[in-house]
Amino acid sequence: MTYDVSALRAQFPALRAGIAHFDGPGGTQTPTPVIEAIAGALGNPLSVRGTVAPGEINAEQIVGDFRSAMADLLGADPAGIVFGRSATQMTYDLARTLAARWTAGDEVIVSRLDHDANIRPWVQAAERVGAVVRWAEFDPGTGELPPEAVGKLLTSRTRLVAVTGASNLIGTRPDVPAIASLTHAAGALLHVDAVHLAAHADVDVRRLGADFTVCSPYKFFGPHHGVLAADPALLATLRPDKLAPSSDAVPERFELGTLPYEALAGTTAAVDFLAGLAPSREGDRRDRIRAAYAAIETRENALRKTAEDGLYALDGVTAYSRAAHRTPTLLLTFRDRPAVDAYHFLGTLGVHAPAGSFYALEASRHLGLGDTGGLRVGLSPYNHAEDVERLVTGLAMFLKS
Repeated sequence: MTYDVSALRAQFPALRAGIAHFDGPGGTQTPTPVIEAIAGALGNPLSVRGTVAPGEINAEQIVGDFRSAMADLLGADPAGIVFGRSATQMTYDLARTLAARWTAGDEVIVSRLDHDANIRPWVQAAERVGAVVRWAEFDPGTGELPPEAVGKLLTSRTRLVAVTGASNLIGTRPDVPAIASLTHAAGALLHVDAVHLAAHADVDVRRLGADFTVCSPYKFFGPHHGVLAADPALLATLRPDKLAPSSDAVPERFELGTLPYEALAGTTAAVDFLAGLAPSREGDRRDRIRAAYAAIETRENALRKTAEDGLYALDGVTAYSRAAHRTPTLLLTFRDRPAVDAYHFLGTLGVHAPAGSFYALEASRHLGLGDTGGLRVGLSPYNHAEDVERLVTGLAMFLKS
């Protein structure tokens, strides 16, 4: 079973502009319930969190609802849900905090497949303390990052492994549970970038085996910010820099300054919106989220197959998204034509498929595409067959122009 895509699309005001959006990996459009939740939070009394004034009570409720919603989305403990400005900022903060316990000769492992937000913070933190950085390489021919690519690098000095849940450039979904088993057997921690994964598949941090997981609600219909999920007991062992009078409780000790309550309210609404895509109303919110993602994956995979059949039949197209298990995210280049030209050409037709390396710089270089990358076609739950037809027709016109 799946969902009614026409009914879904009707809830996105931005889609009325008539653009065929293939830019979901950079951020989805926003549905009306999320917009209304943000406005509703701002339209009611708000204050610093507390238990006396209406504004304090509203703020407290919004924060609690946000932690519960994101815990349901990620299969996590609400007490281990941390708000941050972005996944990048949260990873930098965590890297600095963990590196304070590293010494010269310790080791961290990063992968070429990752977005730079899950590479550079760890590389720079390691460099500051004299730790060694080891690189897990993916196969540029298949796009696969096998667990043994990480496993062979693990030693008794490994302190942390950083790996993506899904590549934002070519969609590859590594076997994270297998990587987690290897990592933990070596006595190291695992940090998973689930920013791209959470837009397309159910993320269960316990099933993944991740010690730290980050994601970004704006990739799944919510506001622009980041979220980190971890075991509260693990977070309690970490001492980030913070202001002396601010709370030392977990997770508050990791959240600097007053929270943007309207963004948190929007995120809760985004999670509820996702849960509402479940084919039935049965079960609690976590159950409905899992069912919704199953429906999303079924529909997106079918639409991806349609897109691939059309695009790969075009003469002069090279595809780099080849992993057996992947998100509906395609990276394309064109014989004798820059991908950026295809991006601009499609834009004149009302089709938005951007070009670049999308901060997955190491992956783009490893694929032989340098810093330029290619044309990224990213499907989202609101895409339909007409969008794909417009894309394929537009690229056929581009290749003949």
